[in-house]
Amino acid sequence: MQTAVTFLDKITIAEPVPQIYSRLGFRKKSTEISSARRNETDRYIGEAAALIHLAGAYRPFSILQNDGRIITLAGGVSFSSGKLAAFVGRCRTALFLGATAGSAIMDAIREKTAQGDMTRAVVYDATASEMADAALDWIMTYVNRQLLRESRRLLPRRFSAGYADFALENQKILHEQLQMERLGVSLTPRFLLVPEKSVTAVGAIP
Repeated sequence: MQTAVTFLDKITIAEPVPQIYSRLGFRKKSTEISSARRNETDRYIGEAAALIHLAGAYRPFSILQNDGRIITLAGGVSFSSGKLAAFVGRCRTALFLGATAGSAIMDAIREKTAQGDMTRAVVYDATASEMADAALDWIMTYVNRQLLRESRRLLPRRFSAGYADFALENQKILHEQLQMERLGVSLTPRFLLVPEKSVTAVGAIP
């Protein structure tokens, strides 16, 4: 099975506040924070969220072969990664996923940094990172609802280029196959996504 890309032009989610605080270095049981500091941080999170425009895409591919090192997919796509091969295991379908927080939030982060407003810039950055990751969670939940009729479900985890032996160069394949230019996401010669708060991953369906 190889199907067309499904684009999700507007993903609406609540701010993942606990994850944002964790990324900022706060630990629920060990970090003390004043009410004034918390109110300020919450306000900056809200400001950042208003600038974030989440969009995403996904595309399933039938897995034709997995020899423990090379995973061959429909459409002539293949990956060389023992860790990814172990993750996929005997699954029948790989699912490419991508999401972006958009360019407005990155412009705001650069602006606040240039102004020396580092507290805002850091909170904006953490909020954008966590919301982009949360968008992938949202897409996986969305796909799982589609799979219910087949009594199938995605593995709960996902695998990203640049992790373990799944080389960052594979970002090029994911970017191309997900047609992420359609979402306003480009790729640098070093295989980094632009805007920066953009993410891709591979999921698997047994």
